[in-house]
Amino acid sequence: MTTDAVVVRRALLSAWKKDGVAAFGKALAARGVEVLSTGGTAKCLRDAGVPVRDVSDLTGFPEMMDGRVKTLHPRVHGGLLHLRNNAGHVAEAATHGIVPIDLVLVDLYPFEAALARGASREETIEMIDIGGPAMIRSASKNHESVVVLTDLADLAATLGELETNAGATTLAFRQRMAAKAFRRTASYDALIANWLTSEPFPERLVVPLELRQRARYGENPHQEGAVYALPPAFAGAEAHVASATQLSGKELSYNNFLDASAAFEAVRSLPRSAAVIVKHRNPCGAAVRANQLDAFERALAGDPLSAFGGILALNEPMSLALARRVAVPEQFFEVLVAPSFEEGVTEHFVASVKWGKSVRLLATGAVGGEARDAAVREFRSIDGGVLVQQRDVPADPESRCGTRRDPTATEAADLALAFGLVRHVTSNAIVFVRGGELVGCGAGQMSRVDAVELAARKAGEKAQGAVMASDAFFPFADGILAAARVGITAVIQPGGSVRDEEVTRTCDAHGLAMLLTGRRHFRH
Repeated sequence: MTTDAVVVRRALLSAWKKDGVAAFGKALAARGVEVLSTGGTAKCLRDAGVPVRDVSDLTGFPEMMDGRVKTLHPRVHGGLLHLRNNAGHVAEAATHGIVPIDLVLVDLYPFEAALARGASREETIEMIDIGGPAMIRSASKNHESVVVLTDLADLAATLGELETNAGATTLAFRQRMAAKAFRRTASYDALIANWLTSEPFPERLVVPLELRQRARYGENPHQEGAVYALPPAFAGAEAHVASATQLSGKELSYNNFLDASAAFEAVRSLPRSAAVIVKHRNPCGAAVRANQLDAFERALAGDPLSAFGGILALNEPMSLALARRVAVPEQFFEVLVAPSFEEGVTEHFVASVKWGKSVRLLATGAVGGEARDAAVREFRSIDGGVLVQQRDVPADPESRCGTRRDPTATEAADLALAFGLVRHVTSNAIVFVRGGELVGCGAGQMSRVDAVELAARKAGEKAQGAVMASDAFFPFADGILAAARVGITAVIQPGGSVRDEEVTRTCDAHGLAMLLTGRRHFRH
C-alpha cells in the first residue's frame, strides 16, 4: 500500500442509473464498508441484501420537497470536505457528529435525456441536479482523502483498486476520478446554461464535447487526433458523421473524418437516390438518379481518377448490389458513408481480398425529412481561438432570371442540383452539372475565372451542354466568357457585383440563361 493510500470505510451511493450498483454495494459491504444511500438507490441495495444506512439517518433530516433536499447538509458535506490531517477539522467534525465519507458514487439526474425526448419545461427543470453536483464538487475538491465516481463504467476499476491496495485507494486514482468528475459537472452545467440561453453568442460559450474515438492519427501521421461529438443542443438532432457507428475496417484518421463529414453533408442535401464522392473535402463526383446503382455509376464517371481513394457517401441504405459493384480490384474508397447498410454488405466487404482490412463503413442513421436548423452553430478553430457561426442552411430564396432567355426545364433541374452542390465546394467554387451529374469542379481557386477554367478542364467534352453554378458573384465577365467557350448553356449565381449588368449582357450575347439567387454560399 502506498503512503498516500486511504482506506475506504464509509461510502455514499446515490445513482439514477442502477446498472451494477447493487453488485458494487455488495462488494463494498463484504469489505466491511458502511454504505449510505438515498431513495431509489437505497431500495435497490436493500432488495439485493446490502446493509444500508439512510442518509436521512445520518443527517437527522428526512428527504423533503419532493426529494429536492436530501444530501444538502453539513453532515454530508462535512464528511466529504473535512481534512483528515487537520486537527481543527477533525475536532470540529467530532463536535458536530460528522463522520468521514471516503467514497461517493453519484451519476446525476438525466438532464440530457430530458432534452433529447423533448420533455416539458417543468420536467426538464426537475432534471437539473443540485445535490449531486454539490457532492461531486465537495468530494473532488477533497480528493486527497475521498474518491468520487460519476461513471458506472468505473465501478469495476474501483473494486480492482480496492483489491490491489487492501481496501484503499491511491492518490493517483483519486485524482484521476476527481478530474473526470469535474469534467462531468462542467459538461452538465454547460448543457443547462445553453438550454436557458436565448442569445446565439453569449459572453461565455461553454461547449460540452464527448470523446467518440481516437483518430488513427491527425492531419499528418506525426500528429495525434481524436473526434469529439457535440450534443444535439449544439449539433442539431439529425444524424452526423461524428456520432456514426463504424461497422468495419481500421481506425479512421483525422482527414478521414473531415472528408467523410464533407461527403455526408453534401449527399444529405440532395434528392434520393444520390451518390457523392469526395476527395480532400471537395466533391469530385455526384449524381442523382432513379436508383442507387445508377447514381453511383454517374458519380464515379464524373472524375474516376480523383475518385480513387476518396470517400463515397449515399443518402439511403447501401444495397448489396451496389456493394458488389463497388468492391472490385480496380477501385478503392477509404470510407463508405450511408444511413445504414443492407444485410450482407458488411460481410461482402470484409470477405474481399483487397478491401477486407482497409475499407471503413460508417452508418449514420436515417437521413432526410428533418428540417435543417439555421440556429445550430458551427465551430472552427483559428490561432488562439474559435470562430462560431450559424449553419449555412440549404434553403434559398426564390431565384429570378436575370437574362432575356429563361432556362429550359432540363437546365432548371440541373441548375438546382449545381447550386445545391456548390455550397459544399471550397471557395472560390464553380461546378458544372449536366443531366443530373457533376461533370466538373473548380475548388479553392484565388480567382473565379481560374475556378471556371479548372472546372472546364475537369469536365472536358462533358462541359458541352452543361450548366454552371458559382458560390458567389462574378466580379468580371471573364468567367462567363470562359464558360461560354466550353459550351455552358445556363448559369446560377448570387449576383450582387457592381458589374452585374456587364455579366448579364455577356450572358445574353452568348445565349446563356442566368438565374440570380441573392444569397452567397462561401465555404472557406
